Amino acid sequence: MRAFLSAACLSLLSTTALAQTTDPAAPLGKLSDAARPTGYRIDMTIDPNQPRFSGHDEIDTVVKAPTRKLYLHGRDLKVTRAVALVGGRPIAATWTQVDPTGVVRLDFAATVPAGAVTLAFDWSGTFADGPAGLYRVKVGDAWYSWTQFESIDARAAFPSFDEPGFKTPFTISITTRPGLKTISNARETGVAKAGKLERHVFEVTKPLPTYLVAMVTGPFAEDKGTVPATPQRTTPLPLGTVATAGQRDRLAYATRETPRIVSLLESYFGQGFPFPKLDQIASPVMPGAMENAGADIYADNILLLDRGATVAQRQAFGMVVAHELSHQWFGDLVTPAWWDDLWLNESFANWMGFRIGNEWRPELNIGVGALAEGFDAMDIDSLEVGRAIHQPIATNAEIDSAFDGITYGKGGQVVAMIAAWLGDEKFRSGVRLHMQRHAYGNATSEQFFASLAEGAKDPRVVPALKSFVDQQGVPVVSVVRNGDRLTLTQSRYAFLGSTPKAERWSVPVCVGAVGGTARSCTLLDGPNATIASPGAGAIVPNAGGTGYYRFDLAPADWKALIAAGGTLPAGDALATIDSLWAQFRAGKGQAGWLVDAARTMAANAYPVAAVGNGQRLAGLRAEGMIGADALPAYRALMARTYAPRLTALGFDPADGAHADDAPDRQSLREALVGLVAEEAQDPAVRATLVKAARAYLGGDVRALDQAYLGQALRLLVEEQGVAMAKTLFDRAVTSQDSVFRSAALSAVASSGRPDVARWLLALTDDRMRSTERVEAVVTLAQTGGTAELAGNWVLTNYDRIAAGTNGVFLAGRLPRVFAGQCDAATARRVEAVLGPKVRAQNAAVLAFDRMVETIRHCGDLKAARSAEVTAAIRVG
Repeated sequence: MRAFLSAACLSLLSTTALAQTTDPAAPLGKLSDAARPTGYRIDMTIDPNQPRFSGHDEIDTVVKAPTRKLYLHGRDLKVTRAVALVGGRPIAATWTQVDPTGVVRLDFAATVPAGAVTLAFDWSGTFADGPAGLYRVKVGDAWYSWTQFESIDARAAFPSFDEPGFKTPFTISITTRPGLKTISNARETGVAKAGKLERHVFEVTKPLPTYLVAMVTGPFAEDKGTVPATPQRTTPLPLGTVATAGQRDRLAYATRETPRIVSLLESYFGQGFPFPKLDQIASPVMPGAMENAGADIYADNILLLDRGATVAQRQAFGMVVAHELSHQWFGDLVTPAWWDDLWLNESFANWMGFRIGNEWRPELNIGVGALAEGFDAMDIDSLEVGRAIHQPIATNAEIDSAFDGITYGKGGQVVAMIAAWLGDEKFRSGVRLHMQRHAYGNATSEQFFASLAEGAKDPRVVPALKSFVDQQGVPVVSVVRNGDRLTLTQSRYAFLGSTPKAERWSVPVCVGAVGGTARSCTLLDGPNATIASPGAGAIVPNAGGTGYYRFDLAPADWKALIAAGGTLPAGDALATIDSLWAQFRAGKGQAGWLVDAARTMAANAYPVAAVGNGQRLAGLRAEGMIGADALPAYRALMARTYAPRLTALGFDPADGAHADDAPDRQSLREALVGLVAEEAQDPAVRATLVKAARAYLGGDVRALDQAYLGQALRLLVEEQGVAMAKTLFDRAVTSQDSVFRSAALSAVASSGRPDVARWLLALTDDRMRSTERVEAVVTLAQTGGTAELAGNWVLTNYDRIAAGTNGVFLAGRLPRVFAGQCDAATARRVEAVLGPKVRAQNAAVLAFDRMVETIRHCGDLKAARSAEVTAAIRVG
């Protein structure tokens, strides 16, 4: 699964979350070994037009010892029949949900003997309105339904042993209205009349855990294709791209581009695609993607691209599709034994997503994005509260906390670091051995470590990997010159005013020479080490940016590195930006260096490096670290730094005006337009965007490229206020164009106007989807001018918000609402108002604690260094 945390929603708990466990003996985490499923036969009746679904479920089970009760899973289901069949003899059972997370106790009327038994159920349930369990959405005039079962939401759709350690074959059939399309994990074998309905039957699946089961029903559009045979697979693989009817014209890109990604993955793993077909399905409310075996589900804007797709959209397609398809091996073929090994799935898939995405379309420069994500994760990992990548999970309430930047960003970077240290061939040998040993089964972290060490023939990999996987925190490597030698010292990075527990790592360190190819590398497994300097000039202590660590330098070396910023390769530039700003936030370095870096790196060839310092300066402005009297100087600085480069590139917002430019050039222009229009407040650029937006809304859709659609519409709302916000809103919620709908709703929420924010927060309109509502609140709270208003609204309305939809994509997103807050008083208020409620509900506690600590650290930094920042801006 690829969860886009920054875009995900706000809800924390299900409506049952305030209920208490009614059975003290109930297993609130992993089930006991009293019973084990060996196969499922599920017949679902799913009509998305109706508010409820129903089903019949038979679970072949082996019972360990004679018993009068068993525990399994089901959440908020209305069960009308529960029975155990033993040798054809029925034993009635009473179904009782004993915990809000979906733990169920079956009490039998007579003793169930040890051995084979079939548990049979009839039930019905209510569709969710967001991506959790079995959910439905109305698009245009039609209803559609999808499933999202990871982590523990299969139990909201059917009775089950809903754990990753239970892998069995599934025989699935779906009964629905005639004419609707149905999709599941296996190939459809036939359709038969069932009264006025139709029953779609599917082949028996390979062994799967419940969280990878998929059921999709509705009047979908489909584009069919195949993945040609490869050396690893001798027959073509059936391929389908599926979306709601209004997206029919956006299917072809995925059908055309997916085969190359599949073939690259087959080549890496050394074996064919592990399932007999592949459907890729778009959902308008998914804020990410999910790797259901043979039936991946993606957000519309990830999978469905048209001829005007931006570079960022194509990058996201390549990375996310490669991520999800790599899961077909690492996660689906070999599944974690329990949720504490989730990182094995997501960290590896994150690394593979960027790696294979980069091989798929090298010109899009997708691979460097992994570094940026890894550096972003360091901010979370540097907090005093937190967790290791590999964390024990004792209860169901703790599971969704594992789907965060530590698992994806840190885990992916650590995998990349170890792979680079071992060498690609050795690392791949370990991965292939792991796949062979545990195919269609389960594996633990220890088993992965063993496969990696044996396949790579290097046992040192295990302690090095464990030092990053099994403990929290970010190493900072201080580098001091001693003639032609460098002294390296490791410690744990800490924000200003923070005193985290000391840790030690086995850090693969590579120091590079700026402008050359020389490198000096070592495994820093003690407090310090000495290595040869790669050169007398400027050095980068995280050469290529692949290491999961930050660095510090003496002032002279910092100045030399900053001066070389315009010429640094992408990885070196990103590592430099991260470590420079990290040292500032640790209370070290000089604020003037941040301004110097913005100027020098503005000339960098890599777009993210060219604008990265400017975007961080914009963050300081938003956090109030630049005094109001220095804002004119700040605007002038941003104009001097970035407007000339935009002028040199040229800017025309019309659709396709710059389509012939190289991808990096397109990305740079888009980022520069944002800085020049928003931070420099350049009147000419703003007027150009507003004029294009007016023409676009007037019917000239070629007047505005997708790259500038959201920004131009936002400026229009900023200029015209509530009247324009209402117009855009109405057009958005009646549109089936997923690109326009998303851009328009985002524009309404991000205008920065308090009057628009108050109107939007008070709005009740069923045409706005539940996920869009919470996304709007998050956007309001992250936007200057409306952040405090939205934050106060959340504090006032928390109890109502907390009664929202459950699910891994929607859990623990409260920190996003307060991301723009930056003072100790707010941290104390949020803790006082929400802390007791969050802890009483025992959900998303870690995310909440991280948020409070982040606000406090920001306030500490502002109090200590805002005067210095303001002075540097005036000089700059």
